[in-house]
Amino acid sequence: MGSRLKNGAHSYTARTRSSQIFRKFVVKLKQRPNALQGISPEPIYLKIFSSKVLNLTLVDLPGITKVPVGDQPEDIEAQVQEMILSFISNPNSLILVVSPANYDLATSDALKLAREVDPDGRRTLLVVSKLDLMDAGTDALEVLLGRVIPVRLGIIGVVNRSQHDINTQKSLEDSMRDEQAFLQRHYPSLASRAGSRYLAKTLSRLLMHHIRDCLPDLKTRVTVLSAQYQAQLNSYGQPVEDHSATLLQIVTKFASDYCNTIEGTARHIQTSELCGGARICYIFHETFGRTLQSIDPLGGLTELDILTAIRNATGPRPALFVPEVSFELLVKRQIKRLEEPSLRCVELVHEEMQRIIQHCSSFSTQELLRFPKLHDSIVEVVTGLLRKRLPITNEMVHNLVAIELAYINTKHPDFTDAAQVSASVNSQQAEALDGGKRWKNEKVAEEKAPAGGFGSPSKGQAVNLLDTAVPVSRKLSTREQRDCEVIQRLIKCYFLIVRKSIQDSVPKTVMHFLVNFVKEHLQSELVGQLYKQPLLQELLIESQDTAQQRTEVALMLEALKKANNIICEIRETHLW
Repeated sequence: MGSRLKNGAHSYTARTRSSQIFRKFVVKLKQRPNALQGISPEPIYLKIFSSKVLNLTLVDLPGITKVPVGDQPEDIEAQVQEMILSFISNPNSLILVVSPANYDLATSDALKLAREVDPDGRRTLLVVSKLDLMDAGTDALEVLLGRVIPVRLGIIGVVNRSQHDINTQKSLEDSMRDEQAFLQRHYPSLASRAGSRYLAKTLSRLLMHHIRDCLPDLKTRVTVLSAQYQAQLNSYGQPVEDHSATLLQIVTKFASDYCNTIEGTARHIQTSELCGGARICYIFHETFGRTLQSIDPLGGLTELDILTAIRNATGPRPALFVPEVSFELLVKRQIKRLEEPSLRCVELVHEEMQRIIQHCSSFSTQELLRFPKLHDSIVEVVTGLLRKRLPITNEMVHNLVAIELAYINTKHPDFTDAAQVSASVNSQQAEALDGGKRWKNEKVAEEKAPAGGFGSPSKGQAVNLLDTAVPVSRKLSTREQRDCEVIQRLIKCYFLIVRKSIQDSVPKTVMHFLVNFVKEHLQSELVGQLYKQPLLQELLIESQDTAQQRTEVALMLEALKKANNIICEIRETHLW
């Protein structure tokens, strides 16, 4: 008989008798700290090789200790129960409950624990020991037949060696021969289904059938886990051998993923929010477009402001017609309001292109997680490129507004002619006059009437006209109303033309000077900044966590492959 006893790093093989195996087992047990005072969940492995034994794995759990003995801890009972439950709770294990024949099964703690984790009894087998120690005139026939407490997998009775047999070193062959003789005398009807030999065969058969029943689920679990760990191992990549090729590959892939995210052709597309090119499109046509549409062409411009501009443009002489200078002055003031939302549009697109960097790092380029220094360097280079293009794009957008301010094109095809506007206003006012009065008669009446709102000084009072406050609001004359309405219509018409142009030009400018430029020069910028021989070793240093996780995953994958091979071998084994 060959035996192997293993405890931690200690292992040895010896051909010896069972008594010697037991003595060596005790030696190993005593080598553990506090081995005799308490219990330890760390198992001691005892492997026995023989042509006379069956393939069987037994876990010998300690009996439930109710009262601490000697130096045992006060919670020894709780420790023992916790250890037992940790083993028998496994649904893939079989539970072997051992109870003496001269003991009431109704009070068996072992059977109670087995019922807690296996209420259906599909994994529980009951062994009734010490059949030869029952009182005279009694037997365990009712128990063995399952009439007292039924057990689904069966009840098997055995006769143990006595302490005298152990002291006299009675052999196992003699013990099993005497056991069989005892069963023939006292339990002849059950002799063929009792005893240690029958117990060993039954356990081996139950174990093999139990494994066969669990094989489909085990096979599925092992296959799924193998696929998961293989994918995880692939995500960690292989150890770096060619630093130059690895760096170029990562940089090229990042640049490609960055451009694909802008174009909308990336493999990892978010469903929770807009990102990349879709968000840039939203900024152009929703955010920026709505902001421009919400700007009132005449916002912040009152009739008194318009009238004041007209008077300032005429100088010391009253004007017969609306001066063109006042229109240009006022319309430029309104066009200037388009610059702030245009610059804000550039800022929003710049922020989104910064977010694309994190998107590519998290979803598209898993290799970057292996090399934190390379990841930080790539982020720094792309951020620097975006930061360098931002003032150029802002300057171009500023120039767009400045171009509109530089020349007011009153001959624009979509701009309404001033004469037509004036004629239209005059026609509307003429229809509103009672009795068909004309504008010239109205002018004469205005000149004779006192200046409304400015006040007339009393006779004998000296008044400094320069100190007279300009009225904040007053009733406008018919001509003043006509002039204000003409200017308002012209401003609104020209402002809408410029707003339409700005709304079309700003997105094109941002795309050309920022988005497309970064797309075209990103890879060359990354290669130029990072592909340097002194930096290769430093940039491609793996993080310790990644290296450790790769090793752990590789070991787990190897263990799963071995498990799969064992399952395949079991499926080919003959089960009787």
